[in-house]
Amino acid sequence: MKLKTRIILGFTMIILMPLLLFAATLYGFSQSQAQKAQAVTESDGTVYDISITDSADSQGRVHVMAKDLFISAFVILISVALVVGLWVYRSIAVPLVKLKKATQNIKEGNLDFVLDVEGKDEFSELCQDFEEMRRRLKESTEEKSLIEKENRELISNISHDLKTPITAVKGYVEGIMDGVADTPEKQEKYIRTIYNKANDMERLINELTFYSKIDTNRIPYTFDRINVNAYFADCVEELSLELEERNIELAYFNYVDEDVQVIADAEQIKRVINNIVSNSIKYIDKPKGYINIRVKDVGDFVQVEIEDNGKDIATKDLPLIFNRFYRTDASRNSSKGGSGIGLSIVKKIIEDHGGKVWATSKENTGTVMYFVLRKYQEVPAT
Repeated sequence: MKLKTRIILGFTMIILMPLLLFAATLYGFSQSQAQKAQAVTESDGTVYDISITDSADSQGRVHVMAKDLFISAFVILISVALVVGLWVYRSIAVPLVKLKKATQNIKEGNLDFVLDVEGKDEFSELCQDFEEMRRRLKESTEEKSLIEKENRELISNISHDLKTPITAVKGYVEGIMDGVADTPEKQEKYIRTIYNKANDMERLINELTFYSKIDTNRIPYTFDRINVNAYFADCVEELSLELEERNIELAYFNYVDEDVQVIADAEQIKRVINNIVSNSIKYIDKPKGYINIRVKDVGDFVQVEIEDNGKDIATKDLPLIFNRFYRTDASRNSSKGGSGIGLSIVKKIIEDHGGKVWATSKENTGTVMYFVLRKYQEVPAT
């Protein structure tokens, strides 16, 4: 019951109860007076109503009745006022006490509580809104703490990944300055190494810059309808030249119909494929490497599989490889040239497309990366 309704009902009871008592008393008095009337019948049959009135007695009775009426009305009025007051007080005070305690908890930085107030009046609704605010504030605080933790890890990882090539560059430069590279061949080797390390740093910085942009949604996607067959055929053709130079065999298998389309940003999906393939190249540890790309139709989605015969990934690491800066212990020293954010970029882009990405790996066999994209389907006009 709404608070306004309760107050109106309470005041109505306070007003009506004395009036009802007064009306009942008047009715009783009128009945009493009626009983004093007597009927007298003459010999000729005429009937007379004779009322016997005792002025002093009547005044006394009225005085007593008025006194009783006043006392009864006062007692009833006080009783009704107390009951109504208690009723309204419980409707206001109880939620207010809980609300005050909740605000004190928030003031002290404690968000681990629940403000539970039942009812449908205004104060209960206020408490429910306050509880919703507390819940959202807690979620925001937890999210902020998580972001701060991730930023600390980000700074730590950037420092680690930049320190390694910088140290190497510094060492080779000192070697040239100190005359250690005393032949043209050594000087060329040192300079080429410095160049490669500088490229590694540039690549890391570019990946970090790109990740920060997509992580904060500062890169707008250009979604369009893409023909699956034509698009992936072009991607494979571009990859084949690089893989051929690295002596890695590339095979492409397309299992979708010619007219199948997906809704995607062509540039960003190409980045996804390149990042996955680059990751595969880094960890191919066989004399003869291969990468297989398969495109399949799986109902409402198109599934892309990129398989390699490189170093397998431990089962415990599989759920973590798409986390930012996560790398398995064996490659944590960046000896493979990885920044640790390539696959996290893959995950972010695919999820922004409404898909998902995952991986499987078998010992001494290799790894398969999967991602799915939603197919374009025309909705018939109604």
